[in-house]
Amino acid sequence: MLSHPAVYVIAEAGVNHNGDRQRAFDLVDAAADAGANAVKFQTFNAKRLAALTAPKASYQQQTTDADQSQLEMLEALELPLEWHGPLQAHAHQRGIEFLSTAFDTQSLAFLESINLPFYKVPSGELTNGPLLWAFARTGKPLVISTGMATLSEVEQGLAVVCHALRHGQPPTSLNEVWQCWSDPEARSTLAGQVSLLHCTSQYPTPMHEVNLRAMDTLAEVFQLPVGYSDHTQGTLIPVAAVARGAMIIEKHFTLDRQLPGPDHKASLEPDELKRMVEEVRAIAQALGDGQKVPQPSEWDTRGAARQNLVASAPIRQGEVFTTNNLATSRAGGQTGAMEYWNLLGRAAGREYKTGEIIK
Repeated sequence: MLSHPAVYVIAEAGVNHNGDRQRAFDLVDAAADAGANAVKFQTFNAKRLAALTAPKASYQQQTTDADQSQLEMLEALELPLEWHGPLQAHAHQRGIEFLSTAFDTQSLAFLESINLPFYKVPSGELTNGPLLWAFARTGKPLVISTGMATLSEVEQGLAVVCHALRHGQPPTSLNEVWQCWSDPEARSTLAGQVSLLHCTSQYPTPMHEVNLRAMDTLAEVFQLPVGYSDHTQGTLIPVAAVARGAMIIEKHFTLDRQLPGPDHKASLEPDELKRMVEEVRAIAQALGDGQKVPQPSEWDTRGAARQNLVASAPIRQGEVFTTNNLATSRAGGQTGAMEYWNLLGRAAGREYKTGEIIK
């Protein structure tokens, strides 16, 4: 996936199944119908993920029962382990990849048992050293989201990944991680193994907080493939991200934005997801290879639109070309108008009638 030449679209079902098995399968179908490369869910054990006292984010307070704790909310949104295999099989039957994000090492171990092609590391776990190290030790390619992060936190996360790729045992100190990071050969192991997603972890993300130029910064500083995990409303920003070089787009989607739950309001509905994928594919194709040359369809237009040198008055053989008998016009000839100055003062090799193309 990391070397995929086209934009890779991850349709993020996340927790939008709301604990309903059939809805989870319907989300797989919607992602496939939209033309996404993959559908992604979330694998976690609520009790391992959140303490009893863990507060909810403000957007979660607004989109779920305010009296419900984060733990209670998450318990209702768990994807049962026994659903994963059938969902994966259904996704493959529909021609797309099945992905899920693990939020703890036990969940990661389970996902290893069903052989996912790569792992998406969520923004919240970028600074979770032990889990990040475990992700990297799987040997699978990683797509690491960077919402809420400073540039130094991204570097620290990459240093942890780098250590895991080079060592079979966890580090005994953060200093050991940085010692590994200081080795250029060790850092080179990230190439082809890690992609970074710029992200703003707000649902929905206001336009003034998107900061797409930060994606450019990630690409320049770390020299790794970059993409964008989008939480804005609508399809504009994912398409703009592709125009700026995103190779991966992740976007939340739902079957119905009016459903209860923390992520529905910031998600696309199926027809919108399909339109986004179409627009992403179109803009990726429109980017081209960067070479400034005439396109195949332009050659005919070039012959019709470019001006040539013509006689603006009768010219006798041996007569000198001057500004009085030489002009430019669309004539479908081979002598381009740029030759105008080269011909002035030279003798005509033959006779020309008014309007005839100079050869």
